[in-house]
Amino acid sequence: MDAIAFSAAHSNMKLLDSNTLNPDRTVSTSFSVPKSHVSFSCKSSGKLQVRDKSRTQGLVVSCSSSNGQGLQLSGPVEKRGRLGQAFCSVGTVSYGEFALESHSQAVEEKVGVLLLNLGGPETLDDVQPFLYNLFADPDIIRLPRLFRFLQEPLAKLISTFRALKSKEGYASIGGGSPLRKITDEQAQALKMALEEKNISANVYVGMRYWYPFTEEAIQQIKRDGITKLVVLPLYPQYSISTTGSSIRVLQKIFREDAYLSTLPVSIIKSWYQREGYIKSMADLIQAELKNFVNPQEVMIFFSAHGVPVSYVENAGDPYKDEMEECIYLIMQELKARGVGNEHTLAYQSRVGPVQWLKPYTDEVLVELGQKGIKSLLAVPVSFVSEHIETLEEIDMEYKHLALESGIENWGRVPALNCKSSFIVDLADAVVEALPSATALSPHASSADTNNHGSFRFDPIRLLFGSILAFILLLSPKAFLAFRNNFI
Repeated sequence: MDAIAFSAAHSNMKLLDSNTLNPDRTVSTSFSVPKSHVSFSCKSSGKLQVRDKSRTQGLVVSCSSSNGQGLQLSGPVEKRGRLGQAFCSVGTVSYGEFALESHSQAVEEKVGVLLLNLGGPETLDDVQPFLYNLFADPDIIRLPRLFRFLQEPLAKLISTFRALKSKEGYASIGGGSPLRKITDEQAQALKMALEEKNISANVYVGMRYWYPFTEEAIQQIKRDGITKLVVLPLYPQYSISTTGSSIRVLQKIFREDAYLSTLPVSIIKSWYQREGYIKSMADLIQAELKNFVNPQEVMIFFSAHGVPVSYVENAGDPYKDEMEECIYLIMQELKARGVGNEHTLAYQSRVGPVQWLKPYTDEVLVELGQKGIKSLLAVPVSFVSEHIETLEEIDMEYKHLALESGIENWGRVPALNCKSSFIVDLADAVVEALPSATALSPHASSADTNNHGSFRFDPIRLLFGSILAFILLLSPKAFLAFRNNFI
């Protein structure tokens, strides 16, 4: 329904229905219409009525008093954003999508949702610079302040040496990551799900290591004049290397911008325990189990992205605990549905000579084959979108290893992607988070900044760092010795 808005100097208004004020209260109201310089006031113990004449580009406001006399104002209207219902706020009554400008301070709320994700190279030429961005992140390779100058040289060397193998992986899944396309689809689906809940919101996508970068999304949020923001990382479980890294970037940007520093923000740090997510995962598992000849004999194999053990033991990363609780909740949901299959959890995607969370996916697959497990259903539990870790690492490398190790029947649960129940649950999470939005503290990330510091270009340091990084890269023993003594 089209409607109008007008501003009142008197704020003691109470809406009864779509177009009436409280008839039991005398309301003294002064209306003013800028540019046309038309104003009036009326006292009434009756009803104030608003009629929309948008088709004739006009506005009619009529006020009928107790003695039957009335007053009417007609004038042009200005189209505003689509709202779905009437609201009254500090002397302002608005209804629908038309509004009159006034001298009162009426601010239209514009909700934004920022989806955060890792990002991925869209072409083979993007692979090396993408890897550089990844390894240049101090939350991925954590170095002490004394050796911070090694960050960029190490990132350059690692990305250069790993690029060739990584390109082969991306080539095998079509020449690039589908992550951006899927995340854009999730953003659109979330926007529609929010509209179903009467929330009009702009949904943005910000990637950490590739386009569209988080910084780009934030600038668009600022240009759009968003007045309340919900930040939703697409990582169910929190880790300092995923959600933590993205939040650090956000805090830095917001701290340095006068507009953003006052923007109310609500950050959903993790959501693995949400009922909608758990049920969606159980739905996918249950559906895939039906594809096996003997579903009850299938081992449910959860494979999560790993992190270095030092993140958990030294930096206090809750990732391992949250992952284990997540698996427990999923299995409890399955048991409630009569699914009592055995299950196990392992961690994939380790890089370098340092110790990562165990058990490792590749080692567990071999062990399961040796134990006589014949049917296995792989579940990528830390991924909500298909990308190289699911399409190449699990579907190709791990499947080949499993079949080679004696497992005869292989299945894999698809990522959640745009599963409707999952998207609806994300929308519910956004709605629940909106009331708690507050401005980010200007000191929220000062400690974080002190930990990470900033890079300064120093040719001598860069040369020395490159030489040392090269030695460490080529010698795992030297790297371990360096790490044990200094990191």
